[in-house]
Amino acid sequence: MIARRTILSAEQIERVRGSASKAILPIKPTNKVSQSRKEIRSAAALPPYYLVYFLLVELLGFKYGGREEKVAWVIPFEFEGRLVTIEHRKGGLILFSNAAPKSALFATRIAKALERGVGAARPFFNHLAAEAVRSSKINVKNNSMWLFNRYKFLRDQSREKAENAEARQNEVITTLLPGKQPGVIGRSHRYPYLELKQEAEWLAVGAIDAFFSWTEHVFIHIGILTGKLKTGEGVANLAGDTWENKAKAALDLSDKTTKRFYEELLEIRRQFRNYIAHGAFGKQGEAFRFHSSAGSVPLTLNDRAGGWPSILDHVAFDETEAISTIEKFIEHLWFGALAPARIYIEEAALPVILTYANDGTYSKAMSSSEEMTAFVGHLSYQMDKAANMEW
Repeated sequence: MIARRTILSAEQIERVRGSASKAILPIKPTNKVSQSRKEIRSAAALPPYYLVYFLLVELLGFKYGGREEKVAWVIPFEFEGRLVTIEHRKGGLILFSNAAPKSALFATRIAKALERGVGAARPFFNHLAAEAVRSSKINVKNNSMWLFNRYKFLRDQSREKAENAEARQNEVITTLLPGKQPGVIGRSHRYPYLELKQEAEWLAVGAIDAFFSWTEHVFIHIGILTGKLKTGEGVANLAGDTWENKAKAALDLSDKTTKRFYEELLEIRRQFRNYIAHGAFGKQGEAFRFHSSAGSVPLTLNDRAGGWPSILDHVAFDETEAISTIEKFIEHLWFGALAPARIYIEEAALPVILTYANDGTYSKAMSSSEEMTAFVGHLSYQMDKAANMEW
């Protein structure tokens, strides 16, 4: 749930406005625009363009100019008695002024004044963010490709190590060592198979971790595309929720095959968590042994026992089997009804837009791969034009 304290009242906004107005001095609003001007560069970095806009326009009510070719907006103001404009261009924020002396130092003072204003306006920025989430006017960034490529890289590296290990299974590297006594030669033996097998297991564990990281991300995007997630608050809450609830928001568990994969992945996740979260004592979570009349007995740490040791048998964590199940699930995931989602999420790598989840746009696009391909082409074109400021 969006924290209520981030939503400001009109009185609170007015107080922030007063603080920000003082913080940016000697920046003052103006209706004048200088006809003779030159670009000035600051030694200090300007704040991000959106914070400058929200500070000067949304909070303080400065006048601004609209879009031009390769220009998103222009805000004029006065600074130390001189006319200045700040422009959001394709190359970033640029300051212009009418023949300011020592322009670099002049620009740096402007940048520092804006930075002070941004600091004073922070509660207002949090207010805007909370309002955007509450009204569902947000896009959700798509990092699916990066996360999935990380999984594939670790998976492939693990397989390569395992193949090399098998190829060198009978190899022994012997090194002669001088003994402590004259004429005595010692020997050390290395077994590449064991070393490579261990490295393959480490990489496989990393691949499994990367897979669950990817699913935590991609399930939210699927949930939005399929209409199960339609509000900013819903997305924000699910982002911090369990893997199980993310999966339920994305998958059709009424399908028997999907339900079986879900249960298998849930078991892999439990075993993986036991193995990693409890310090990787053993592949069955063995952390201790105690001596008894039956001999040495392993004690297993596991979630089913509430984190307490148990002597009951549990299935050992097997990386190879886990990755095999994961691969089958991925193939199943993008088959059938979710095939259009793969075009949008993985092939086009577009962010998901909550307004499209609410106005029926995604519902229409998800009806077939052909519909999604056409929609992705249109949306990509519009986003490219906006990125290039081709108004």
